[in-house]
Amino acid sequence: MTEKAAPPSVFRNTAFLRLWTGTTASGLAMWALPFVLGLAVLERSITAVELGVVLATRTAGFLAAVPVAGVLADRYARRVVVFWSCLTAAVVTPVIALGMGRSLLLMAVAATIVGAGQGACRPAFQALVAEVVPESGRQQANAAMTLAVRVTTLVAPSLTALASLLVDARALLAVTAAVWLLAALVPPGGNGRPVQADATRAGFVADFVEGVREARRHPWFLAGLSALTVVIATGYSASAVLLPVVSRDRYDTEAVLAAATTAYTVGALLGAVLIARWRPRAAGWAALAGLGCYGLIPLFLLLPVHPFVLIAAYAVTGIGIELFNVPWFTATQREVEPGKLARVSSLDFLLSYGLAPVGLAFIAPAIDQFGTSAVLIACAVICFAAPAAAALVPSSRGFSARS
Repeated sequence: MTEKAAPPSVFRNTAFLRLWTGTTASGLAMWALPFVLGLAVLERSITAVELGVVLATRTAGFLAAVPVAGVLADRYARRVVVFWSCLTAAVVTPVIALGMGRSLLLMAVAATIVGAGQGACRPAFQALVAEVVPESGRQQANAAMTLAVRVTTLVAPSLTALASLLVDARALLAVTAAVWLLAALVPPGGNGRPVQADATRAGFVADFVEGVREARRHPWFLAGLSALTVVIATGYSASAVLLPVVSRDRYDTEAVLAAATTAYTVGALLGAVLIARWRPRAAGWAALAGLGCYGLIPLFLLLPVHPFVLIAAYAVTGIGIELFNVPWFTATQREVEPGKLARVSSLDFLLSYGLAPVGLAFIAPAIDQFGTSAVLIACAVICFAAPAAAALVPSSRGFSARS
């Protein structure tokens, strides 16, 4: 592997700076909502059951909107899709506050629409990077985008908690709506025209299927997405369900839970900084090796290791996931036909994010049926094996048909 000189900072690109700001704002608003609703439970404005329903409907709206948004963002200017999706989330977020203590149905419907707004902007934001940043700067740009996501993951809960000292949950929802409005207004216009000149001649299903065909033209993409999907569905689910249990039962403290989750995010930040400048020769193999680091989590949840070893495993996994994410997004923007990029990106979000709840739903019954050790061993093997299998696809070496 060799290292090449990094291009000038993408933050000198005003259009990208606006896009980065808008993406950061949308991420902040998206991550803040669950914590605001959690505060509403503490205030007794809603119950824990109502919280679960609202978050579930938000996720359903997100997943339903992603494939639709992929088609729309390829039919029309991506900036327009970002504007209307974020504006929808901004307008409807206060409706959740109106339903607090009055109508669970109103809150659930509003959360579904907000989730749809959140999901609809994802493929458009991803495609806009390719429009406003030259190819030589996209890896750095994608690293900056994922860095923003990780920072908001750390900052959103803290800012929400601090703000709750001054205002109640209803007021915080209004603030969240204002952040969504910022996300709607700030991003740049890209090329300012429909990407598909003849898109209106085909129906939605035909357009979506065309995006699937485009994805199938890239074996490295199918292999990498399959690996990512099963790693998230198993490794992420095992961590979400069993880390709190291991922290309590093995180490007798919730501090390990907090430290491990924080270490993962800090590791991801370090990984984003590293991959912003590092250009491995076999970028795809390096990325898949980073994804394979996720196997460390179920492995060390299984083994009776010192808590610092478990925390270090989470940090390494965080580094590894960004060593995968950034080259993955960059390769998708480079290799996929521009007029189909949003649809292919929507498949990425739909499968990798969409199957995570499925994994969470099955992990507890699997533990009851087969035992914790067997489930953790299976998850570790899958997390190591899936990226290794993806690496066997010839074009996976550089995430390119030219590999």
